[in-house]
Amino acid sequence: MKPAHTDVTAPPDQHLPGDCTAVSSILSRIGDKWSVLVIMLLANGPRRFNEIKRMVGGISQRMLTLTLRGLERDGLVTRTVFPTIPPRVDYELTDLGRSLRRPVENLGSWAFENLPQIQTAREKFDSTRE
Repeated sequence: MKPAHTDVTAPPDQHLPGDCTAVSSILSRIGDKWSVLVIMLLANGPRRFNEIKRMVGGISQRMLTLTLRGLERDGLVTRTVFPTIPPRVDYELTDLGRSLRRPVENLGSWAFENLPQIQTAREKFDSTRE
């Protein structure tokens, strides 16, 4: 059965409401600060849970667990359990997850390049609100 939003044809320059909702949920996942940091850490290869936790300063164990589960659910990360004692668990980007590296790096570069202008704009905005 086809999803309901495919039954309607939208003009080429418009998006259907269902498309916007779907894209919004994806952007929420990859746009949160923890997911971006984890994606960038995993870009250099697989890592263990505690290694990721140490490298991502300030993240709680619960938040890292939720972040990794969400990334795994979205097909961006794989979780591999090795039958050792204690069990070893590695997290690694999938091909889909690796395809995010460049856009995330570009967004980070843009933020660094524009940080002074953004800080100035914030200060100007805040001073008019006082």
